[in-house]
Amino acid sequence: MSAAGEPAADTDARDAAFAETVRRTGAAVGALYLLDPDGRTLSLDVLCGVPADIAAPWATVPAGAPAPVADAVRENRVVWVAGQHELARTYPRTAMVLPYPLVLAAAPVTGVRRWGALLLMWPATRPPYMTPRERGHITASCGRLARLIEESGGPGTDRAGRAVERPRVLPLGTGHRAVGPVMAAADLLERLPGGACALDLEGRFTYLSAGACDLLGREAGELLGTLPWQSLRWLDDPACEDRYRAAVITREPVVFTACRPPDDWLDFHLFPDASGISVRIVPRGTRIPGSPDPGHGTPPAPARAGRLYQLTHLAAALTEVVGVQDVVDLIADQIMPAFGAQSLVLSSAEAGRLRITGHRGYDPHTIERLDGLPLDTRLTPAGRALSTGVPAFMADREEMRRLYPEATLISGKQAWAFLPLIASGRPVGCCILSYDRPHPFPAEDRAVLTSLAGLIAQALDRARLFDTKHDLAHGLQQALLPRVLPPVTGLEVAARYLPATRGMDIGGDFYDLIPLGDTVVAAVIGDVQGHDTAAAALMGQVRTAVHAHAALGAAPDRVLAGANRLLIDLGTDLFTSCLYAHLDLARRHVTLASAGHPPPLARRPDGGTGPLDVPPGPLLGIDPGAVFPVTEIPLPPGLLLAFYTDGLVEVPGVDLDDSIAALAARLAHAGDRELDGLIDTLLGGSGTDGRRTDDIALLLLRHTARS
Repeated sequence: MSAAGEPAADTDARDAAFAETVRRTGAAVGALYLLDPDGRTLSLDVLCGVPADIAAPWATVPAGAPAPVADAVRENRVVWVAGQHELARTYPRTAMVLPYPLVLAAAPVTGVRRWGALLLMWPATRPPYMTPRERGHITASCGRLARLIEESGGPGTDRAGRAVERPRVLPLGTGHRAVGPVMAAADLLERLPGGACALDLEGRFTYLSAGACDLLGREAGELLGTLPWQSLRWLDDPACEDRYRAAVITREPVVFTACRPPDDWLDFHLFPDASGISVRIVPRGTRIPGSPDPGHGTPPAPARAGRLYQLTHLAAALTEVVGVQDVVDLIADQIMPAFGAQSLVLSSAEAGRLRITGHRGYDPHTIERLDGLPLDTRLTPAGRALSTGVPAFMADREEMRRLYPEATLISGKQAWAFLPLIASGRPVGCCILSYDRPHPFPAEDRAVLTSLAGLIAQALDRARLFDTKHDLAHGLQQALLPRVLPPVTGLEVAARYLPATRGMDIGGDFYDLIPLGDTVVAAVIGDVQGHDTAAAALMGQVRTAVHAHAALGAAPDRVLAGANRLLIDLGTDLFTSCLYAHLDLARRHVTLASAGHPPPLARRPDGGTGPLDVPPGPLLGIDPGAVFPVTEIPLPPGLLLAFYTDGLVEVPGVDLDDSIAALAARLAHAGDRELDGLIDTLLGGSGTDGRRTDDIALLLLRHTARS
């Protein structure tokens, strides 16, 4: 900006060239994006045809993003998108913020280097192709813009190096009249076969007729200069603002219906041009020449949220799914109702066949016939949609019968949407929404569903990978833990393992019971740091080392010392706690040693319960010369020992000693029930039935009189 607050002359020249390019191409909207100095982001520099707040969602575009302007810069070519369907298929992210029928072109602005890109948008009524003359004009205009950018000192500055305003919003044409109430009314009469009200491109009322005031229930003085969805609370619905945005961006007439309380339904017919929007407000069902048919076959429902907001909500939900079943549930619970579908089939592409991974609303016999069909089957359009990447929408059975005569014999469905799921250029699967009655698919719904298909594909691809890893991890976990505890005469035993609910449902907690003779047994419990496959693998090595040293008859402290040497030799950065107990049932005593593990609980025959005083040595894997103190206690008949990992007692904000004392109290009051039921009581009282941030292992031993 100059000292007087006006753009410098060289910036004026650049803006004038930009505005002239937009005007001569007949575009409704134009935007000039320039690369930031680091080359990572394209930022909106100049805009015309829409207000800045409408362009806010696409004011910055990462240079590496799959977007038309980014592709134009990276590939140094003109990107042409012939319509909404092509935009949704080729650039689903862009379609999320521009869910409107339009045609667009993005051209690189290149001189001594690549400066940015010019974006032009036309109404969908223009021819869906670009003539060589148009292409040449746009290319030449981009070259001129590049020269003016270089002469002005580069993007974001004038020739003197002073910062200029970004983005600058320019009028689309030249010589436009200032829009006051009188002139707005004149514009309204030029645009409409009648009068109601007028909005400027910012969405504010600039004129209201007496009839409009009567229908809206407010005086003109209360509404002029305000936004309808702010001054009229019953229009405060995202759908209303979204229809206004659609009219501004596409320059096409738009109609929507809203209810003025308590039950006056009104049709709003919007007629846009470059200076504003004329709005005709009439009672529901009144035909307006030149306006789209609002389609009032049935009484209208309250206005739904705009598709853009709906898509954003569903996209956010898809980022939270974890497994394949989560994807199926989300589609069934949210996407199906949003688009009025009654049934769903989600299939994945595996070895040239469509394998059904989830479904709703189909009987098992139909699913059995559809599962495993080859991709080139004529029984359903799913394979063709997946191989071509083009969605297929069948509004009724007749349309399906013409192309796939066998498909309608399988089920009683009446309409279908076949959405190919493509992730990173790879076919992932196909999502099929079906309807019990004929169902038209408006262009807006097709575009949103096509965009959603890309998001579903990414979510499904992640979910399949997670499920594969989860199955692998679960199999590893089960292989490393004892499948059953060996029977020991004179000893009742029970154990339980619960993985953390966050992550891969796998961890490093372990337990074991090792018979060492007819009346001698070793019990061990441990916790390897972490909740992943590395922790589980190390847990298997520690358990094997403990088992091997115990089988050789080593004392408890020597067993832990041997496991400690193993971990140090492995050079792992994961530490392990471990508690080892040697039980001699004939001599009726227990010898224990601990490597940084929580103390076991003991419930004596007289009911007295509490943690045992077992001085811990250091965690395994830290000190090669570590010493592990040994503790001996008597083992009378009826003594119950509880070994556990810290996931059972560690509670944020609660002292560990208090948690252990609370666990001991639950054990004391649980009675002499069978051990599996006792485990349920201990786990249930610890709040472990919800989300767990750590694994839990629990091993109970009770000495009986039979020894």
